Amino acid sequence: MNPRYVGQCYLTLAVVMLGTIVDQGHAQGDLDRRIRDNQARLDSIRIERQELESELEALRGRARDITSEIRNIERQKSLTSRVVNELDRQMASMTSQLDTITMDLMLAQDALVETNAVLERRLAQIYKRGPLWAFQVLLAAESFGDLLSRYKYLHLVSRQDRALSHEIENLHDRISAQRQHHVSAQNTLAQQRELRGEELQRFVRLERQRQNTLQQTRASERAAVSRLDSLAAAASALNTLLTQLEDERRRAVARGDRTDLAGSIRESDLGALEWPLEGNLLYRFGRAPGPDGTDILYEGIGIQAAPGTPVRAVATGVVALAGLFGTYGPTIILDHGNGFRTVYLYLSRFDVAVGQTVTAGQVIARSGGVTSDHGPHIEFQIRQAPGGSSEPVALDPENWLRRRR
Repeated sequence: MNPRYVGQCYLTLAVVMLGTIVDQGHAQGDLDRRIRDNQARLDSIRIERQELESELEALRGRARDITSEIRNIERQKSLTSRVVNELDRQMASMTSQLDTITMDLMLAQDALVETNAVLERRLAQIYKRGPLWAFQVLLAAESFGDLLSRYKYLHLVSRQDRALSHEIENLHDRISAQRQHHVSAQNTLAQQRELRGEELQRFVRLERQRQNTLQQTRASERAAVSRLDSLAAAASALNTLLTQLEDERRRAVARGDRTDLAGSIRESDLGALEWPLEGNLLYRFGRAPGPDGTDILYEGIGIQAAPGTPVRAVATGVVALAGLFGTYGPTIILDHGNGFRTVYLYLSRFDVAVGQTVTAGQVIARSGGVTSDHGPHIEFQIRQAPGGSSEPVALDPENWLRRRR
């Protein structure tokens, strides 16, 4: 065998293996960087989702806003879907990296097998030639130049043997490192699969929560519609009753059975009437948002009050109604003459009787409203039947009651 040829083969093999080891080091560094980048993206999405979860808890802690809650859940579902998609992408990338690591490991093992075969052949040659073969080669030189050539050959063979030994050690180290990377990649892939399963379960929980919320919303809407229908029916019945009372008053006056009141409420009383009781306003006259996104028309004002608070007449009048009236419960209507009437709704009891004359400031009832949507309160209305018409018109009580400081 030509010594120069053998030396070139060993040198070429060593360079190739060294380049493969360097490339593998770069590949592993790139894999670690990708894992860090992937984790950073997942953390960013999870942080955004945690912010939404905090926002949802804040929404639930305040007045219930179904629309915002459903919108929040939808956004959480979207983010969870993004997490699953990101994990799918990372799993595909990790699978590709794992395939590359597996291929590199197989190549390194094949290279180790080939190098071991070369080493075995070399050891067999050394064993066959014996320990004195190097001296025999030198002593067989025919000239000084031949001796130098033989010495260089033996030196080259010795270097190649050492390079072969180092190469085998490097291959062992490379295979060990590749196996560690292989195990690490497998563990990372398994963790991603587990995370993907957890995120899918979260997605399913969010979808169930969304469905439950929608069902609750529909149930709340049906209940709200039912309550509004009841209130609308009660309001319509109240208007009908007030119209009947005005018709009866006019017929009685026309027959001479009764003398019309001079009128204890006049235009000059705008902003001067005393309040039926003290309390915060729960709702004002006119249209306003109702429960669960509905709309409701208030023909009076809602005044908050503890149950049993005394309710006083705002002006002198005659009791036209004192009894239960639909969903309003105990109700009092006072006739103040001149077409004016005041209405007191959501009472717990009344302390006057029909036909009784009451004076301004006199206690006529006690507040209630405990089972109403707004809680304990009363509703106060002012109605006026314009001249020539018996149908009462609802007036804004805040325009007639004295302004609070």
